[in-house]
Amino acid sequence: MNLLQKNTQIVKQKAAALGFHYCGIAKAGFLDEDARRLETWLNQNLHGKMQYMENHFDMRVDPRKLVPGAKSVITVLKNYYPEKQQLPNTPHIAKYAYGKDYHEVIRAQLKDFLEILNSEIGEISGRGFVDSAPVLERTWAVKTGAGWIGKNGNLINKESGSFYFIATLIVDIELEYDDPFAKDYCGSCSKCIDSCPTEAIQPNKQINGSKCISYFTIELKDALISEEMKGKFKNWMFGCDICQDVCPWNRFSKPNKEEAFKAIPEILSYTNQEWKSISEEAFKNVFRDSPLKRTKFEGIKRNLLFIETI
Repeated sequence: MNLLQKNTQIVKQKAAALGFHYCGIAKAGFLDEDARRLETWLNQNLHGKMQYMENHFDMRVDPRKLVPGAKSVITVLKNYYPEKQQLPNTPHIAKYAYGKDYHEVIRAQLKDFLEILNSEIGEISGRGFVDSAPVLERTWAVKTGAGWIGKNGNLINKESGSFYFIATLIVDIELEYDDPFAKDYCGSCSKCIDSCPTEAIQPNKQINGSKCISYFTIELKDALISEEMKGKFKNWMFGCDICQDVCPWNRFSKPNKEEAFKAIPEILSYTNQEWKSISEEAFKNVFRDSPLKRTKFEGIKRNLLFIETI
């Protein structure tokens, strides 16, 4: 086994030890096709009021701008599919938000990952990213062989579906690179397109972010939600899982084993009335470590009023 093979083996073994159920590696470089696709998407204003998507364009399409001297992009996946679901006829919350804020959880794990690699391999310069930085993580996931981009815009893994977080570690060492995932297994299925109540999913694998329920319930900071969306949210108060719930590939989803992602008890037990009557103090206390704090108390109240749950 040569040094390249040995270091690559260390990377994948340590990723598994940290609880990542997939680890793939691609050569760092400019994403020419994605640059054109992203530019078109932005020019069509499909990002709505998410102005941050316009920032750092050069970094989004070239990881070497984020990490000088970058040679490898490591993609890891972390399952978040929950063991238990919410009560029926209550305000719905996307499954990724059942437990602690994944940004903090996975960011800490990526830091540990890099420290372990420095210890096992030698001095490595690198940075870890999870969803909140200018990295096209789904593209890199495909390039590392993790899966394909579904019609709903999510990365789909053939063995486990799409209920997982994608994280990226960009490093300045050469490693053995995996083959990109070359096939699209969505076929003629259009369940996600047909099931989206706001028609945010377009047939050409382009997502109109400004029409997505997640956009309205999380990203949009306006005091009011457009009345034309009334009755289309299907009780979703924070995020939306409709396109994932109907995806046939998610029949392979299994409950996660990450302690930090265990559902906050109130998310599973709160009735409709308890959501409506929660005070700001109680909200801040119960959901202090939750992704729900991103919308803030005012946003949750706005969303509750808009969906008018039973």
